[in-house]
Amino acid sequence: MNLPLSKIKVLDVSQIMAGPFCCMLLGDMGADVIKVETPGVGDQTRKSMGFRLKGDDSGGFLALNRNKRSVEIDLKNPAGLEAFYELVRGADVLVENNRPGVAARLKIDYPVLREINPRLVYASISGFGQTGPWSRRPGLDLIAQAMSGVMSVMGHPDAPPVKSSVPIADLGAGLFCAYGILSAVIGREQTGQGQYVDASLFETALGLSVWESAEYWGTGTVPVPIGSANRMSAPYQAVRAADRHFVIGAANPKLWTALCEVIGRPDLPQDPRFTDNAARIRNRDALIAEIEAEFARANAAHWVDALLAAGVPAAPILDYGEALVSEQAVAREMVLEIDHPVEGRVKALGFPVKLGGTPQQVRYPAPLLGQHTEQVMAEAGLGEMAIQALRERGAFGQPAPQAPARERRTG
Repeated sequence: MNLPLSKIKVLDVSQIMAGPFCCMLLGDMGADVIKVETPGVGDQTRKSMGFRLKGDDSGGFLALNRNKRSVEIDLKNPAGLEAFYELVRGADVLVENNRPGVAARLKIDYPVLREINPRLVYASISGFGQTGPWSRRPGLDLIAQAMSGVMSVMGHPDAPPVKSSVPIADLGAGLFCAYGILSAVIGREQTGQGQYVDASLFETALGLSVWESAEYWGTGTVPVPIGSANRMSAPYQAVRAADRHFVIGAANPKLWTALCEVIGRPDLPQDPRFTDNAARIRNRDALIAEIEAEFARANAAHWVDALLAAGVPAAPILDYGEALVSEQAVAREMVLEIDHPVEGRVKALGFPVKLGGTPQQVRYPAPLLGQHTEQVMAEAGLGEMAIQALRERGAFGQPAPQAPARERRTG
């Protein structure tokens, strides 16, 4: 059966993380994603992710670019622009993540492309959005985490600043952008017109700060780091057992009472410091000291089993070496093996959302640079001679060397 987005063609003119992740999500749902890359260079992630594999592309590039085809087009070359505009005519969606102003200089911004294809949904992902006093600042996940407030609440009190190791601003912007794109595509069915989608790393990080903003507006107190604890309930955090830490989530009165029974402290719910959730939050340090004194009597595995048996959410803290091979990850097919033309069989994360009627599939591994240029241009309606003419004019990189003209004989 056709996947839900099988009739949607996407031009991925982005690179590194947020844009490629967005386009990969669309590709996983069946969209025909054409990755437009600079000839001879490609996406920066191909070579800049810190570790290399057998071929020229990094593991990071492979992780963000499955279910795409790659074309090389020189957007700074007039012939390259001609070729690109041909692709735009048949596209449904375009995603770019240049700094604001760059797309206009390249003549691939929304006002230009809308004239070519009024149905185009054009999505831009930037550090701070297309407007506002910060719009021209360079945007990175680190910068967005810093300026959104996220870094101010990470880590532990009185410790140096830390960021989320998982790049939540980058990946979250890709998710939000995909949500905006699909909304615009559905809306196009009513209006017949595409529209502009403006997503940013800053607004993503701020938009995910639900508890922190609620605390600030509700109490007037600026949120501070609280380690693994939760701002809205306690106990809900990592705690120490005899051998290691594990996590508990006693987020309501029933679970709190059950936890106290498991650890042999049925008196704690009557302690004035812990009578309700608000009191437990105010006295969190004392609360954790009381229950950790009991948890120190046995290993984490014992407490996790005992708490789960009593209906209290609890879990060990797994590292990635454990999580990726866990029975749940295996059962949910969260590790895939993909055949790559250079790397051979490589592992990749599976699909985090499952469709029951039209299950996703890996149709393409991450493409080699320019692997599908001829194929995609032919699908756009260009004949072999037209493609060759564009190639000779440098549309797809350095033009083919010209044979020297024969000297004219005289006499």
